[in-house]
Amino acid sequence: MKKYFALFLSLLLLSCSSDNDEPIKEVTIKLNFTQNWDGTAIEKSDISNTEFTNKAGTKLTIDKLRYLISRITLTDGNQNATVFDGYKLVDVSNVDDLTHTLPQKISEGSYKLTMTFGFNNDDNKDGIHKDLNDFSVPQMLGGGYHFMQMDGKYLNSKNIKSPFNYHAIKAVDNTDPANLKFEDTFFTVELGTILVTNNATIEIRMNVAEWFKNPNEWDLNTLNTSLMSNFNAQKLMAANGKIGVFSLGNISQ
Repeated sequence: MKKYFALFLSLLLLSCSSDNDEPIKEVTIKLNFTQNWDGTAIEKSDISNTEFTNKAGTKLTIDKLRYLISRITLTDGNQNATVFDGYKLVDVSNVDDLTHTLPQKISEGSYKLTMTFGFNNDDNKDGIHKDLNDFSVPQMLGGGYHFMQMDGKYLNSKNIKSPFNYHAIKAVDNTDPANLKFEDTFFTVELGTILVTNNATIEIRMNVAEWFKNPNEWDLNTLNTSLMSNFNAQKLMAANGKIGVFSLGNISQ
């Protein structure tokens, strides 16, 4: 009798254990990059067509908008960070370039989502990303890669359409070409906490208007072209990028 009771108890414990030890679900994360101007969506059809007004009151159109995102990271409640390999070049004129599926699955749960705007110094090495050749920076400015290219036209103080090239790179002082001086302008974007229970698409929003407003109100009449070699302009861009440009949008699961 004792033998049968022991067998019954073992089977009961095994059954209870099996019921409670449910496998952890592995899920896929897709990022959807959207752009807006203070809440008004910017689509491919707006390129070279739609007129926007920046904080300084200057009217402008955007002909090209491409930017680089890297070091996408999900950190769980135990501070275990998963840093995803690769990077994403977002091109507003190409619909296929607005989404990015993370290269590996993660366990369902709650995560803090962060990413890097541009490349950090380990990643920003000249010539190592062959698919970014047309996004590279000239050697005379230190090489490496652009973080963003935003080109367009603005209505200047004489009411004449003029070009602007709002290009973000690592800040370089090339006053002495034989002794270039650099300052980091990449930055980490903290997007907040997400709860993932199924395969999810996460929207990451860029408010393009913020590049021109906070904390530095941008005057396109004085800062319009040749900004890559402008050491102070690059630092102003980075400061504006850190405040209000990127935010977490909708999450669909």
